[in-house]
Amino acid sequence: MAIIDQIQKDSKDENKIKVKDNELNNIAILAEKQTYLEEKVKIKEGQLKTLKEELKEVAEVQLPDALKETGVSEFSLIDGTRVSVSAYYSARISAENKEKAFEWFRKNGHADLIKNTVSVSFGRAEDETANSLLMELDDQGFHPEQKEWVEPMTLKGFVREQVEKGNDLPFDTLNIYVGQKTKITKSK
Repeated sequence: MAIIDQIQKDSKDENKIKVKDNELNNIAILAEKQTYLEEKVKIKEGQLKTLKEELKEVAEVQLPDALKETGVSEFSLIDGTRVSVSAYYSARISAENKEKAFEWFRKNGHADLIKNTVSVSFGRAEDETANSLLMELDDQGFHPEQKEWVEPMTLKGFVREQVEKGNDLPFDTLNIYVGQKTKITKSK
Protein backbone atom coordinates (compact mmCIF):
# COMPACT_ATOMS: atom_id res chain seq x y z
CA MET A 1 0.00 0.00 0.00
CA ALA A 2 1.39 3.42 -0.99
CA ILE A 3 2.07 5.97 1.72
CA ILE A 4 -0.69 8.27 0.40
CA ASP A 5 -3.25 5.43 0.56
CA GLN A 6 -2.25 4.59 4.13
CA ILE A 7 -2.50 8.23 5.21
CA GLN A 8 -5.92 8.59 3.58
CA LYS A 9 -7.13 5.36 5.21
CA ASP A 10 -5.85 6.53 8.60
CA SER A 11 -7.42 9.96 8.18
CA LYS A 12 -10.86 8.44 7.47
CA ASP A 13 -10.89 6.84 10.91
CA GLU A 14 -13.46 8.83 12.95
CA ASN A 15 -10.98 9.21 15.85
CA LYS A 16 -8.45 10.89 13.54
CA ILE A 17 -8.28 14.53 12.53
CA LYS A 18 -9.84 15.28 9.12
CA VAL A 19 -7.20 16.34 6.59
CA LYS A 20 -7.71 17.67 3.05
CA ASP A 21 -6.50 15.58 0.10
CA ASN A 22 -3.96 18.21 -1.02
CA GLU A 23 -2.49 18.29 2.50
CA LEU A 24 -2.32 14.48 2.49
CA ASN A 25 -0.62 14.54 -0.88
CA ASN A 26 2.04 16.97 0.41
CA ILE A 27 2.64 14.79 3.49
CA ALA A 28 2.94 11.69 1.32
CA ILE A 29 5.39 13.40 -1.03
CA LEU A 30 7.54 14.57 1.86
CA ALA A 31 7.45 11.12 3.51
CA GLU A 32 8.53 9.48 0.25
CA LYS A 33 11.27 12.09 -0.16
CA GLN A 34 12.54 11.40 3.35
CA THR A 35 12.57 7.64 2.68
CA TYR A 36 14.43 8.21 -0.59
CA LEU A 37 17.00 10.50 1.07
CA GLU A 38 17.54 8.11 3.99
CA GLU A 39 18.31 5.31 1.53
CA LYS A 40 20.60 7.58 -0.49
CA VAL A 41 22.50 8.62 2.67
CA LYS A 42 22.88 4.95 3.65
CA ILE A 43 24.35 4.14 0.22
CA LYS A 44 26.73 7.15 0.31
CA GLU A 45 27.89 6.24 3.84
CA GLY A 46 28.69 2.73 2.58
CA GLN A 47 30.62 4.18 -0.35
CA LEU A 48 32.49 6.54 1.98
CA LYS A 49 33.41 3.66 4.29
CA THR A 50 34.79 1.71 1.32
CA LEU A 51 36.80 4.73 0.12
CA LYS A 52 38.25 5.27 3.60
CA GLU A 53 39.32 1.62 3.76
CA GLU A 54 40.98 1.91 0.33
CA LEU A 55 42.74 5.14 1.37
CA LYS A 56 44.01 3.50 4.56
CA GLU A 57 45.35 0.53 2.58
CA VAL A 58 47.25 2.81 0.18
CA ALA A 59 48.47 5.30 2.82
CA GLU A 60 49.44 2.77 5.50
CA VAL A 61 50.49 -0.32 3.54
CA GLN A 62 50.99 -0.03 -0.21
CA LEU A 63 52.79 3.33 -0.48
CA PRO A 64 54.98 2.84 2.64
CA ASP A 65 55.93 -0.64 1.36
CA ALA A 66 56.77 0.75 -2.09
CA LEU A 67 58.94 3.46 -0.55
CA LYS A 68 60.65 0.93 1.72
CA GLU A 69 61.42 -1.37 -1.24
CA THR A 70 63.24 1.48 -2.98
CA GLY A 71 65.02 2.55 0.20
CA VAL A 72 63.41 5.99 0.15
CA SER A 73 61.50 7.56 3.03
CA GLU A 74 60.83 10.93 1.43
CA PHE A 75 60.95 12.58 -1.98
CA SER A 76 59.57 15.50 -3.97
CA LEU A 77 57.76 15.42 -7.29
CA ILE A 78 58.53 17.84 -10.14
CA ASP A 79 55.56 20.04 -9.16
CA GLY A 80 56.94 20.39 -5.61
CA THR A 81 54.55 17.90 -4.00
CA ARG A 82 56.34 16.16 -1.12
CA VAL A 83 55.75 12.50 -0.29
CA SER A 84 57.04 11.25 3.06
CA VAL A 85 56.52 8.24 5.29
CA SER A 86 56.65 8.24 9.05
CA ALA A 87 55.83 5.93 11.91
CA TYR A 88 52.23 5.87 13.10
CA TYR A 89 51.29 4.87 16.63
CA SER A 90 48.00 4.17 18.31
CA ALA A 91 47.03 2.63 21.62
CA ARG A 92 43.82 2.22 23.58
CA ILE A 93 43.12 0.75 26.98
CA SER A 94 39.92 -1.27 26.80
CA ALA A 95 37.65 -1.66 29.81
CA GLU A 96 38.58 -5.34 30.15
CA ASN A 97 42.33 -4.52 30.12
CA LYS A 98 42.18 -1.43 32.34
CA GLU A 99 43.20 -3.11 35.59
CA LYS A 100 45.99 -5.10 33.92
CA ALA A 101 47.28 -2.00 32.08
CA PHE A 102 47.31 0.15 35.22
CA GLU A 103 49.10 -2.60 37.13
CA TRP A 104 51.75 -2.70 34.37
CA PHE A 105 52.17 1.11 34.49
CA ARG A 106 52.61 1.05 38.26
CA LYS A 107 55.06 -1.89 38.28
CA ASN A 108 57.18 -0.36 35.51
CA GLY A 109 57.55 3.15 36.92
CA HIS A 110 54.92 4.86 34.77
CA ALA A 111 52.19 5.41 37.37
CA ASP A 112 52.38 9.15 36.68
CA LEU A 113 50.50 8.54 33.42
CA ILE A 114 47.39 7.54 35.36
CA LYS A 115 45.01 10.35 36.19
CA ASN A 116 43.05 9.77 39.35
CA THR A 117 39.93 11.68 40.39
CA VAL A 118 38.06 11.08 43.63
CA SER A 119 34.72 12.84 44.04
CA VAL A 120 31.91 12.85 46.56
CA SER A 121 28.36 13.98 45.92
CA PHE A 122 26.53 15.97 48.57
CA GLY A 123 22.92 17.07 48.75
CA ARG A 124 21.66 20.58 49.29
CA ALA A 125 22.68 22.44 52.43
CA GLU A 126 25.64 20.12 53.06
CA ASP A 127 28.36 22.71 52.43
CA GLU A 128 29.82 22.36 55.91
CA THR A 129 30.00 18.59 55.58
CA ALA A 130 31.58 18.89 52.12
CA ASN A 131 34.32 21.08 53.59
CA SER A 132 35.16 18.52 56.27
CA LEU A 133 38.39 16.62 56.03
CA LEU A 134 38.44 13.76 53.52
CA MET A 135 39.55 11.38 56.25
CA GLU A 136 36.20 11.81 58.00
CA LEU A 137 34.09 10.83 54.96
CA ASP A 138 33.90 7.13 55.72
CA ASP A 139 33.00 7.85 59.35
CA GLN A 140 30.11 10.05 58.20
CA GLY A 141 28.74 7.44 55.76
CA PHE A 142 29.72 9.11 52.49
CA HIS A 143 31.19 6.94 49.76
CA PRO A 144 33.59 8.67 47.43
CA GLU A 145 33.67 7.71 43.76
CA GLN A 146 36.99 7.13 42.07
CA LYS A 147 37.84 7.38 38.40
CA GLU A 148 41.23 6.45 36.99
CA TRP A 149 42.27 6.92 33.37
CA VAL A 150 45.12 7.73 31.03
CA GLU A 151 44.53 10.51 28.53
CA PRO A 152 44.49 9.06 24.98
CA MET A 153 47.07 11.52 23.59
CA THR A 154 49.33 10.94 26.62
CA LEU A 155 49.10 7.19 26.03
CA LYS A 156 49.87 7.59 22.33
CA GLY A 157 52.90 9.78 23.08
CA PHE A 158 54.12 7.39 25.77
CA VAL A 159 53.84 4.42 23.39
CA ARG A 160 55.70 6.29 20.62
CA GLU A 161 58.48 7.25 23.03
CA GLN A 162 58.85 3.74 24.46
CA VAL A 163 58.80 2.02 21.06
CA GLU A 164 61.40 4.44 19.69
CA LYS A 165 63.61 3.73 22.73
CA GLY A 166 63.21 0.00 22.11
CA ASN A 167 61.53 -0.65 25.47
CA ASP A 168 59.20 -3.60 25.96
CA LEU A 169 55.49 -2.82 26.16
CA PRO A 170 52.41 -4.99 26.71
CA PHE A 171 51.10 -4.62 23.13
CA ASP A 172 47.93 -6.67 23.71
CA THR A 173 47.05 -5.05 27.03
CA LEU A 174 47.42 -1.54 25.60
CA ASN A 175 46.00 -2.46 22.16
CA ILE A 176 49.09 -0.98 20.54
CA TYR A 177 49.32 -0.61 16.78
CA VAL A 178 52.51 0.60 15.17
CA GLY A 179 52.58 1.14 11.44
CA GLN A 180 53.77 3.43 8.70
CA LYS A 181 51.74 6.21 7.16
CA THR A 182 52.49 8.36 4.17
CA LYS A 183 51.81 12.03 3.98
CA ILE A 184 51.49 13.94 0.73
CA THR A 185 52.00 17.69 0.95
CA LYS A 186 51.07 19.74 -2.10
CA SER A 187 53.28 22.73 -2.86
CA LYS A 188 51.63 26.13 -2.63
